[in-house]
Amino acid sequence: MQLKKKPVTGMKDILPKEMEIRNYVLGVMKETYRRFGFVSMETPCVEHLENLNSKQGGENEKLIFKILKRGEKLKMDEAKEENDLVDCGLRYDLTVPLCRYYANHSAELPSPFKALQTGNVWRADRPQRGRYRQFMQCDIDVIGEASCIAEIDLILATSAFLGEINFKKFTIRINDRRILKAMAAYSGFAPESFDTVFIILDKMDKIGIEGVAAELEKEGFDRANIATYLNLFQNIEPTAEGIRYLKKELEGCLEPEVADNLENIIYQVEKAKQADFGLVFDPTLVRGMSYYTGPIFEITMDEFGGSVGGGGRYDEMIGKFTGQSTPACGFSIGFERIVMLLLEHDFSVPRIYGKRAYLVDKNITKEALESLMSKVMIERSKGMEISVDTMKKNKKFQKEQLAAEGYSEIVEIFAD
Repeated sequence: MQLKKKPVTGMKDILPKEMEIRNYVLGVMKETYRRFGFVSMETPCVEHLENLNSKQGGENEKLIFKILKRGEKLKMDEAKEENDLVDCGLRYDLTVPLCRYYANHSAELPSPFKALQTGNVWRADRPQRGRYRQFMQCDIDVIGEASCIAEIDLILATSAFLGEINFKKFTIRINDRRILKAMAAYSGFAPESFDTVFIILDKMDKIGIEGVAAELEKEGFDRANIATYLNLFQNIEPTAEGIRYLKKELEGCLEPEVADNLENIIYQVEKAKQADFGLVFDPTLVRGMSYYTGPIFEITMDEFGGSVGGGGRYDEMIGKFTGQSTPACGFSIGFERIVMLLLEHDFSVPRIYGKRAYLVDKNITKEALESLMSKVMIERSKGMEISVDTMKKNKKFQKEQLAAEGYSEIVEIFAD
């Protein structure tokens, strides 16, 4: 059987140029988040299937890479259903493992716990631009903080990181799941139909308000309810004014403090932010995960044409493990998409020191090589990137390759 050179569909090999950018982005991210008080932690890439299938991951639960039972537990001839064959799977995000982690270690962790977690996740999805079946996620979460300080800090930290890697004029959209529910209730939709309504509403940016109306009607919803619902969106400003409008219009369906809390988040972020971005209220923002309970947010960049990060509050999720309600909020960046944009813009990792290459004649003496290596080690100890290579016959091509790798200085060492 001939071996295959290409990676499995939806996964990729990473070449040195991209790897350098990935390492740089991760380094900047970790240093930025450290300044905001987040501490690194880690969970296994394999998770219990019961946890992954807890009906909290939305559509992602249909995309799990499941793992067969091992050893004597795997009895293929006796299997009657899938659960007889599998008992765990590769994680599809970092939030479900984090909640299990916190439930298991809460007695050993501070409160609030400000977690930074990076790692690969897997989804059996259809690959497309900026989306793979294996990809890196980078999450920050605040567990144990019930006030809007958590949301404010998460937005400021994430935007500060993007600013550090020179992203500008991006947009963070913000909404609240309780506002979504209040708008649906005000319009006459039954609570059991909210998820269907929100799935259709989430398509607003693709199919427009008329398309949303058509799909809602196709689902059998009352035309009067649809008209009331969509009329609300016609009068909402993408600012705090829009929140105030809904606070007044949805009186009796929306608790006033929900609107006040969201307005305060926007106000505090606008006053404290240092990166160049816009923060807008978007009542059509849904976020696919069903575990969100309060404010939700998403980062968009015009040049990408889609989301490059998102998150929100999920106060009920840890309680699924512990039986006790625990406030929690998180923000995840689309690491792969950010790296893709940097590559497309021919981004170069900034350097404090230059890169120097020594091309050594193959006939160099033992003593001369000893002297060179001593010199090189001193230069490396000072932070310089130094490469020592044997000089090739096609010296011109060799130098061109080194220059392409970022070596700004090339020194030839000839034999005496």
